[in-house]
Amino acid sequence: MAGVVVSGAQVSYISQDCEEIPEFLGRNYGHMAKRLDLSFNLLRSLEGLKTFSYLEELILDNNLLGNDLLLPRLPHLHTLMLNKNQITELESLLDHLAEVVPSLQYLSLLGNMACPNELVCKEKDEDDYQRYRYFVLHKLTNLKFLDTRKVTRREREEALVRGAFMKVVKPKAAKASNDAASASPEMHYTPLPSGSRDLTNHRGILGKCRYIYYGKHSEGNRFIRDDQL
Repeated sequence: MAGVVVSGAQVSYISQDCEEIPEFLGRNYGHMAKRLDLSFNLLRSLEGLKTFSYLEELILDNNLLGNDLLLPRLPHLHTLMLNKNQITELESLLDHLAEVVPSLQYLSLLGNMACPNELVCKEKDEDDYQRYRYFVLHKLTNLKFLDTRKVTRREREEALVRGAFMKVVKPKAAKASNDAASASPEMHYTPLPSGSRDLTNHRGILGKCRYIYYGKHSEGNRFIRDDQL
């Protein structure tokens, strides 16, 4: 088949602009493929993987896979590469992987919003990335490599103790602020008393000043009694 490269138990179908896994791949190679590379396509669904029950390595870099990503159960899979996709929700992905790929040892999520590093956001730093690693290792306890780095003994110990508390929660303040603005678009902050906010009412507003200025070099001292200096 055009575009397919086969070498022993390794099958590659790269840069073919496919949005789903072609049926012929599973029919012809599902029974023998141990390594499948589907990088640089337009994949949004992995439904065609059901016949690849012997897979040990799966490469899915540079596709369009999102938070609805669903893998079939692949009991032998130990390597999964999902770099540069459109995954933004980390916890649901990790829960799914823990269920369907129990032998997973090598995982890479670089280039996704769910992986907080400078590849996707310049505002993220090493501390953000380290918290992400602790959370992933808390969920996937068998991992030996995460992204480009080997999992250390210290990381595994920290993940056991603190990993559950390293979940990144998206702030809701922005949405609440937008909702409030849309509900009352004409309401803007003003320091004026409520009686003077009506533009059709030109009456003066009288009030008492709650502060006294004590600067000795101020022009305002002309209006301050000697006993107040």
